[in-house]
Amino acid sequence: MIELVRTNDIVLIDVLRGLMESEGVPVLVADGHMSALEGSIGMFGRRILVPDDWAGKARRLIVEAGLGAELRDG
Repeated sequence: MIELVRTNDIVLIDVLRGLMESEGVPVLVADGHMSALEGSIGMFGRRILVPDDWAGKARRLIVEAGLGAELRDG
């Protein structure tokens, strides 16, 4: 799995998950429970993960949606 985005913005997480799912890209939102446990104070970001072989398509979708600045390097 490749980490594409790490954020505390739950709206952004939902937008990205919806974008991936609408295009058939398998997506996992990691650390959602940890974020809830720490009280959502921003200590632990949630992560958008996709399988390695889907990373190129997922990155293109994020850039085309105008959210390329959210991508992690790599």
